[in-house]
Amino acid sequence: MALVLLLAFSCSDNKKLNYPVTRKVDTVDVYFGVKIADPYRWLENDTSAETASWVNAQNEVSQKYLSGIPFRNALKDYYTNIWNYPKYGVPFSKKNLYFYFKNDGMQNQSVLYVQKGLGGEPRVLLDPNKLSEDGTVALASLSVSNDARYLAYSIAKAGSDWNEIFVIDISTGKNLSDHIQWVKFSGMAWKGNGFYYSRYDAPVAGSELSNKNENQKVYYHKLGDDPKNDELVWADPEHPLRTFGASVTDDERFLIISESESTYGNILHVKDLTKPGSDFFRIGDNFDYEYHVVDNIDNSLLVLSNYMAPRKKGLLIDASRPGMANWQTIIPEKEQVLEGIYLASGKIIGLYMQDACHHAYIFDQAGRQTGEMPLPGIGTVSGFSCEKDKDIAFYAFTSYTFPTTIYKYNVNTNSSEVFRKPEIKFNPDNYTTEQVFYQSKDGTRVPMFLVYKKGLVKDGNNPTLLYGYGGFNISLTPAFSIAILPFIENGGIYAVANLRGGGEYGEEWHQAGTRMKKQNVFDDFIAAAEYLITNKYTSPARLAINGGSNGGLLIGAVLNQRPDLFGAAVPEVGVMDMLRYHRFTIGWAWASDYGTSVESEEMFRYLLSYSPLHNIKPGTRYPAVMVMTADHDDRVVPAHSFKYAATLQAAQAGEAPILIRIEEKAGHGAGKPTAKIIESVTDKFSFIMYNLGMNPSF
Repeated sequence: MALVLLLAFSCSDNKKLNYPVTRKVDTVDVYFGVKIADPYRWLENDTSAETASWVNAQNEVSQKYLSGIPFRNALKDYYTNIWNYPKYGVPFSKKNLYFYFKNDGMQNQSVLYVQKGLGGEPRVLLDPNKLSEDGTVALASLSVSNDARYLAYSIAKAGSDWNEIFVIDISTGKNLSDHIQWVKFSGMAWKGNGFYYSRYDAPVAGSELSNKNENQKVYYHKLGDDPKNDELVWADPEHPLRTFGASVTDDERFLIISESESTYGNILHVKDLTKPGSDFFRIGDNFDYEYHVVDNIDNSLLVLSNYMAPRKKGLLIDASRPGMANWQTIIPEKEQVLEGIYLASGKIIGLYMQDACHHAYIFDQAGRQTGEMPLPGIGTVSGFSCEKDKDIAFYAFTSYTFPTTIYKYNVNTNSSEVFRKPEIKFNPDNYTTEQVFYQSKDGTRVPMFLVYKKGLVKDGNNPTLLYGYGGFNISLTPAFSIAILPFIENGGIYAVANLRGGGEYGEEWHQAGTRMKKQNVFDDFIAAAEYLITNKYTSPARLAINGGSNGGLLIGAVLNQRPDLFGAAVPEVGVMDMLRYHRFTIGWAWASDYGTSVESEEMFRYLLSYSPLHNIKPGTRYPAVMVMTADHDDRVVPAHSFKYAATLQAAQAGEAPILIRIEEKAGHGAGKPTAKIIESVTDKFSFIMYNLGMNPSF
C-alpha cells in the first residue's frame, strides 16, 4: 500500500498538526499467551523505499514547524559564534613523542597533532576532515605502537558503529597498505610489529545497520599482511553473543582478553607472551563482577575491580599464582567510588567519585595513601594521561560553569598548572551551580545539580530543563556544555538528576535501577520534577525533559506515566520498544540492565509495564514532544523512534506538536561533525524554549 502523505499545516496557529498517515499492518506477536500488536513493524525495514518516504515526510513536517520558530535563526547564529574558539584534547605521550587533538573552532572533526617533546614544533599527523567532504567520517579509536613508529587508527562513517582500521607511519605521516574492515567495539593493542583487534564476519548486504551482531573474534594483524591471513587468537562459537576485547601491558609481556556477555561483568583471560606456548589463565569465574587491568607491576597485574567491593578496589594478582586465594588488595574499598587507577613515576593515583564529583589521591606502590591531588574545584576529571615511568601527567577538568581546561600535573611535587585554557565568551561569575538532594518515591536520597543565572527568583515560573540517564553504571558528573548556555542566559534552569541505574554510588546504586527495579529510575526522575515544582523553581508548563539512548527510554517512560508533569520533552535515540530491542545489532548486550521479553513471563510483563512504545494511551493530552534519531544509528536502531513517534502522533488528543527529527548520515552521536552538532542543538533548544513560552534574545 502506498504511503499517504498529509503535510499541510501552519506553524503559527495552535491547531493540532496534520502528520503523515503511517500505514498499519496486522502484525501480532505472542508472548507467554499474550498477544501484542505491532502495527508499524514495517518501519523496522530501514532500507525500504516506503520507510524512506515516511522519513522524508516526517522531516518535512518537523522542519516546517521548526522554521516557524521566530528565534531559530538567531539561535543558530549564536551557537555558530560561541562555538568558534580553539579546543584542545588532553596530550598523551609515547617515548619522546607527544600527541594531542585540536579543533580550530569550526572544523567538523578535531585534528591529531604530534611533536617531539613538550617544546617541539607540532605537525599534523592525521586530519579526519580530509576523509570526507561533509565531515561525516570520524576517528573512532587510535593506538600508538610502543616504539612510537606507527599509529593504528579506526574510522567510522556517517555515525555507524562499524569501523575500518588503517595504519600510519608516524615519521612520514603516510598510510601503510593495511586496511581492515567489519571491526566493531574494538581498539588496537600493539605487540611487536602488529596489533590485536576484534572483528565480526562480514554482514549480509543490506542488513549492515540492523542485523544482530554475533560471533566476535580476536585476531592478530602483522603489518603488511592481508587481513584475510590474520591469526585467529580467540573465538567462542558456542557462545555467539559474547564479546571479546584485547589489550596488552605496556611492556608487551601480558596479553589480556576481556570476555563479556552484556554491558556489565567480565572474565579476563591472561597470557604471558614471554613464554612461548603458555596457556591463558583466568581472572574471574563468572560475569558477576568487573575486572580491568591497569598494567603490570613486575610479575603482578594491577587490577581495578568491584569483586566483593561494590565501590571498587585495587587488586594485585601475581601471574605465577593467579588463583583467587592469592589476590592481594592493595587499595581497599572506601565510601567513595574508585573510578580509575593510574601509574606514574612509581606512584599510584586513584580517581574517586563522591556525590557525583571527583577527588584524586596518591598512593605508593604498597598501597599506602600519601596525599590528595589538588583539583581546581568541584567538578570532573577526565582524560587522565600518564606513563608509569614519567613524572608528568595531563588531565582535563570541567564543571557546569568551568569550561574544560587542560592541566599539567607533576606527580613528584603533587602540583598542577594550567596547560591550555579555552578562550570562550562566557563569564562564569554570572552563574550558580547548586547541588540539592531530594527523596524519591521509596525514600531514597538522590542528588541533583541545578545551574542557573545569579539572582534567580523562586516564583515557580522559571523555564527548566531536566536531564537524566539512569542506567548502565554511567555517572553524570559536572561538565561544561556550550549547548545549554543560551538557555540559562535567558533565565532557564538546567537540572541534572543522578538517578539510580547510574554509577554515582557504586554497583549497588547501579543494580537498584536495573531489570525488575527499573521503575526506580523513573520514580527518581519524576521525584526530581516534583521537587523542582514543589520548591518553586518551576511549574509543569515550564518544565522540559531530555535524555538520550537509555535516557531516551527514560523520557518515553515518564511521559507515559506522568504526561501532566511536563511542558515539553525531547527523547533522543531512545530504546522505545522494550519487547524487541534485543533483536537488533548489539541490543542483546543490554539484557543485564533490562532483561528480555523472552526469558520469562515475569520479565516480559515487567518490560511491558513500562515500555514507551506499548504504554502510549490514545486520547491522552501529551505535552510537546520532539523525538530525535538518525538514519545510521546502528546502536539503537531508528526503528525504535520511528514506531514510537508514529504511535504517539496517532494517540495525541491535545494540540501540542509531536515531531520526529531524523538526521541523515549520522548515528548514535559519536563522531558527529561540528556542523551537524550545531544544527541539532539549534533545533533541540529552539523547540524546548519555544514550547516553554520563552522569548530569548541573543
